[in-house]
Amino acid sequence: MAIEVRPAAEFDDVATMVGPKKPESNVCWCLSYRIPSKENLDLRGPERGERVRRLMADEPHPIGVLAYDGDEVVGWAAVAPRADTHFATFRKIPHVDDLPVWSIWCFRVRPGHRKQGIMHALLEGAVAFAKEHGAPAVEGYPVDNEAKKVDLTMAYVGTRRLFEEGGFTKAADTESVLSGFPRVLMRRDLS
Repeated sequence: MAIEVRPAAEFDDVATMVGPKKPESNVCWCLSYRIPSKENLDLRGPERGERVRRLMADEPHPIGVLAYDGDEVVGWAAVAPRADTHFATFRKIPHVDDLPVWSIWCFRVRPGHRKQGIMHALLEGAVAFAKEHGAPAVEGYPVDNEAKKVDLTMAYVGTRRLFEEGGFTKAADTESVLSGFPRVLMRRDLS
């Protein structure tokens, strides 16, 4: 399998990865860290997808990266400047310094394509995307699960091991906990 990671330019492919099977469902659409909390909570059903469509049209760069196996979209990673996300003000995840870092915070791999290294490809693709857009460093906020099993619904943040294997080092502890596991701030310098 040759996985290619590209900027998320096609709405239908983004919808395949982060949208619901039923349009009226209230799934995340990877909006919870990207838009104001009140707006996120107020959006219902198809409004959520339309908000993603507007983000894709309005942002100065794509809102993430997608992994493809041939023409089939098989993975997603959200990546953006930290200043443009809730991580800019989220008190449970510290700022290490004043660098204008980028954040990688959400991964999705389609069923039937898991355990094939796609998350590793997504992480590397997100790092390359951030670097191409001038990021001096990239951060992630994965769980430190100490090799214990992570519930699939909570695995979207990645694991410390995934980030370490991607060349990141632990930069700080956080006060954030997900599915019983502490989250750590992992960073990779791009300069």
